[in-house]
Amino acid sequence: MRRLMSIVAILAVCGVIVSSVSLQHHYATSKTEYCDLGETFNCDIVNRSEYSSILGIPVALIGMLGYAAVAGLATVYRERRDTPALLLGGALAGFAFALYLTYIEGRVLGAWCILCLSSLALITSITPLSFVVWVRSRD
Repeated sequence: MRRLMSIVAILAVCGVIVSSVSLQHHYATSKTEYCDLGETFNCDIVNRSEYSSILGIPVALIGMLGYAAVAGLATVYRERRDTPALLLGGALAGFAFALYLTYIEGRVLGAWCILCLSSLALITSITPLSFVVWVRSRD
């Protein structure tokens, strides 16, 4: 189980990094060429839309904090008895949130953010691993 937790932690740190870049992009005043590949793949459209913040808090910051919490659970609090359940709950919440944001990208904005899709891939990987950790902790 220690190895699974290490993999979750590494993926979560990658999530913090991706979310940090996305947060910087959210506040950037100039166009970022590496993430804007036309109308279909355009981080500017997504990261500066009305959906990029919730109650004034950038979605990227929420992602950073969520991934940091997952990384913390998978490392610092790895030995606590309630960690597997908390980890799974956090991963499921993050996955649901990422699916909602992906729906907004595709159906409402009509543009995809490469950073957001990277984050979706990370949380999609973290979630089943967290489930396995939770199942194994019950044995």
